[in-house]
Amino acid sequence: MNAPIPIPALNTAGPAITVQTVRSPGGVEAWLVEEHSLPLIAVDFAFDGGTTRDPLDAAGSAYLISGLLDEGAGDLDAEAFQGRMADHAISIGFDARRDDFHGHLQTLSSHRDTAFELLGLALNKPRFDADAVDRVRAQIIAGLQRQAQNPDVLCRNALFAAAFPGHAYGRPEKGDVDSVSRLDAAALKTLTPVLLDRAGLKIVVVGDITADELAGRLDALFGALPMGEARPHPTAALPIQGLGQTHVIDLDVPQTVLRFFGPGLMWHDPDFVAGSVLNHILGGSAFTSRLFMEVREKRGLAYGVSSSLSPLREGAMLVGGTATRNDRAAESMAVIREEMAKLAADGPSEHEVEEAKRYIIGSYPLRFDTSPKIAGELLHLTIRGDTPDYLARRNGLFAAVTLDDVRRVAQRLFGKPDLLVQAVGKPVGLV
Repeated sequence: MNAPIPIPALNTAGPAITVQTVRSPGGVEAWLVEEHSLPLIAVDFAFDGGTTRDPLDAAGSAYLISGLLDEGAGDLDAEAFQGRMADHAISIGFDARRDDFHGHLQTLSSHRDTAFELLGLALNKPRFDADAVDRVRAQIIAGLQRQAQNPDVLCRNALFAAAFPGHAYGRPEKGDVDSVSRLDAAALKTLTPVLLDRAGLKIVVVGDITADELAGRLDALFGALPMGEARPHPTAALPIQGLGQTHVIDLDVPQTVLRFFGPGLMWHDPDFVAGSVLNHILGGSAFTSRLFMEVREKRGLAYGVSSSLSPLREGAMLVGGTATRNDRAAESMAVIREEMAKLAADGPSEHEVEEAKRYIIGSYPLRFDTSPKIAGELLHLTIRGDTPDYLARRNGLFAAVTLDDVRRVAQRLFGKPDLLVQAVGKPVGLV
């Protein structure tokens, strides 16, 4: 009789990354990972607020601003600014998200002077030239018009609107055709200092630069921005409205897009780590999750199905969804609910928990194999309020999760099977 093959012990060592905290003479703080083996510098940063700072009657303002900051700054018009980036292989970009206004810089270290100069101009002296505003606004409106019949976009926007009515989370991040059409350069210039203030600013730099050099450059980039006022952190998660309801947008397409929200977990909830293991088992794994096996493999209801824990600054959701034939939409949602109910009643198996932990721990180094990915991962940590020592602690936290922990969280999240469901298509029997 063959002896069982031993399962290797989990390697809980964190990534071998040294993170320094650098503070400029003017008080601007950043995390730095020095890496001099490659001639590259990556900078990731985020201002607190994002699209939640859009005026009530001007949804899409922050997103439009994000498309304009590199369309001319200082004495450089859009063509000159973009030309200098292209000539030096510099990448500068911005994006407005619900909770933060994000920016990045990637450059060869030999072009650092030009790269930092351009980024400083974009942040401190954006031009908002009329032709650039008209062009970028028209591009956004054209995109919104194309998406007006996109089932995925319709479903996502409607789901957020139903879950957070009256809150900024309930508005589309890019605005709508009507709101964006009304935006003008004067209003954008007024909002920009509100978006780009130093209160809550997070910065991460990775690459071929020393702490002393970075300290000198931080003030030139960020030191002249308004200080602003730090927003208070919420004491409780914003409740999801409409749990237990199902909404349908009628659209004549052969497949129904299904998305749902359920109760989730904030980043620093004591159950978040165990909840992440639970979600991996439910729908977080592309090929081995319960939803994948039950919805796709066993029944052929859909090509893909997934779930994820999605904490926001003021709220937290379990997000999931799939797309399936109209006549099988009701069955698909029934299977999803059934798997959640099974986890709440019986919990997962010991094997499922151990395999989930092994994957979550084993795949972690893949987040740190390039300088931009390191910068992005560290920025994510600092935005959510973690410290650099989390890198060394993280895998141990997951390794310590027990079967009882996951069962407890399953009962907490899935014990009351109320979901807010949004469908787009012509689903049969869903409501």
